[in-house]
Amino acid sequence: MKTIVRLITATLFVAFAGSTLADVTIKAGPRKGRVLEVDGHHAEFFVEKDRTVSIAFLDKELKKNEPVAAQTVTATAEAPSGKQKLEFEKKGDLLVSKTPLPEGEHYTVVLQVKPTADAKPKNFRIKLDLTTCGGCSNPEYACTCDE
Repeated sequence: MKTIVRLITATLFVAFAGSTLADVTIKAGPRKGRVLEVDGHHAEFFVEKDRTVSIAFLDKELKKNEPVAAQTVTATAEAPSGKQKLEFEKKGDLLVSKTPLPEGEHYTVVLQVKPTADAKPKNFRIKLDLTTCGGCSNPEYACTCDE
């Protein structure tokens, strides 16, 4: 009897936890990149045509770039060829990686974002898929469809 109760409890826990995790929605920014929320601030992760990564910090309406000030970003591409750390430099209102992403796709890019100098960093794991979604026309890493 205890085993049955434990199995039912575990099943209910997994069902409710799964539905809670499924409610996470992806937002896209003005350049069709993935919007990351960090302590009330928003940053847009975007892969350029030359495979460099650019990060734009957005206003509350997610429409305009805010100037880069004390924000910092670090990234690690976990490609099949090995991990590669990306360093960023300020270019206008963006932080842009100094080197491009490694060749290939379908690997994880780990970002660590600090919106202010004294803020605690927040980590993001983005599955790199550069194909264009047929539904929303965003890159798959920033797809906003419910699929």
